[in-house]
Amino acid sequence: MVVQQYRDGGGARAVRALAVAGVIAVTAGCFGGHAGSGASDGSGRHSVAADRPLDLLGQAADVLVEAGGAETRTSMETAAGGTRVTIRGQGAYDFRRQLGRLKVVLPEDAAGADGHRPITELLAPGALYMKNRGAGVPDDKWVRIDTTTLKDGNLLTGGATDPMAAAELLRGAADVTYAGKSELAGVTVHHYRGVADLGRAARAASPQSRGALSAAAKGFSKDAVPFDAYLDEDGRLRKVRHRFTFSSEGPEVSVVSTLLLYGFGLPVTVTLPDEDAIYTGEIRQG
Repeated sequence: MVVQQYRDGGGARAVRALAVAGVIAVTAGCFGGHAGSGASDGSGRHSVAADRPLDLLGQAADVLVEAGGAETRTSMETAAGGTRVTIRGQGAYDFRRQLGRLKVVLPEDAAGADGHRPITELLAPGALYMKNRGAGVPDDKWVRIDTTTLKDGNLLTGGATDPMAAAELLRGAADVTYAGKSELAGVTVHHYRGVADLGRAARAASPQSRGALSAAAKGFSKDAVPFDAYLDEDGRLRKVRHRFTFSSEGPEVSVVSTLLLYGFGLPVTVTLPDEDAIYTGEIRQG
């Protein structure tokens, strides 16, 4: 059992506001040293053991970099005042280059008349690019956001937590317990529960991720982020679920962000848009 002291720091409308503000009104912003190396089995792969979870979680991002590319599925469930909204995404991510591509689908009640039209997102160090953005942005243009200026560091704004940021958050893990071995999509995984500290994770993160995580460490009212992480026998992160909580106008909002990784070794091609493809005009809020 994990015990962690959190630091102090109208329901349906609050949930819809987050879903829409997080993925649509992005220009406004929705919030206004690595761990020791792990053991090897002699083949260069990292073996998983229950007696050193902090080491295993601390190096999870490094193991993903070694693995290269992977397919990914995401979900982000927002709850406030008894109302829940879920945003889903699917795509691929290159952990070596820290570049990814996602198709993100808003639920109908969050997106209104344009519900279910997928938004294309390109993830890059320090940047989020969005297409099919709506609200006055031409169909052939991209919106670019500097994630180091977002108060959540793009842990929530894009409607999907950046896969590398999700893994880097585990560098701030503390009070971790081993919850046992299970199977996930036919793969044996080891389940760990704990609480990640945003500030600690930011300090230990890779240079490419440090700016965004540092912004999140300053922007959230609570540094503690409870998580469940599932690592396979090679120490690769297969699933991670983070639980974020913050205060906005109205009731406290809870966000559960889940990342699934599979198809490791997949070649991932991500081409970032040219400057002339970036929309620089005014974005309507609705």
